[in-house]
Amino acid sequence: MAHLINEYIGRGVAWLTTVLVIVFCIDVIIRYVFKSSSVAFYEAEWHIFSIIFLIGAGYSLRHDRHVRVDVFYSRFSPQTKAWVNFFGVLLFLLPFAVLVIKASIPYVALSYRINEGSADAGGLPYRYLIKSTMMIGFALLLLQGIALLLDSLLVILGIQKSSENE
Repeated sequence: MAHLINEYIGRGVAWLTTVLVIVFCIDVIIRYVFKSSSVAFYEAEWHIFSIIFLIGAGYSLRHDRHVRVDVFYSRFSPQTKAWVNFFGVLLFLLPFAVLVIKASIPYVALSYRINEGSADAGGLPYRYLIKSTMMIGFALLLLQGIALLLDSLLVILGIQKSSENE
């Protein structure tokens, strides 16, 4: 289930890279051709990038495209990789994801409560929406981490073959 959720959400979020490129191009044209600038465009750029990065993290983990030091890992057997993934998820990913979700709840709740918007004149309203992506992104990452933990356990127990890059 986590695989499907992150697959669909990740594919949808991937389209935001096209939107980001368009926003960048418009911003560059406005800045260099018309000698003007817009706080809203600048903020939209980092908002879109934040969404891509945070909401897409579960998708990246699902497809084993996340950041990792592959010097040793790439040479490991599927069984050893499963052990590394199992303990990595159990000891690092899950606790960190839970910590971020828990810490972000009051942060996002306050933002909603005060109807937070940009502090800059001409900036984007509804800053609480972008702050909410922290919780959503880490929840998706947590969900995918649990799926990876269970998949790794099945490989360790010999019930399932390694499903790398499925």
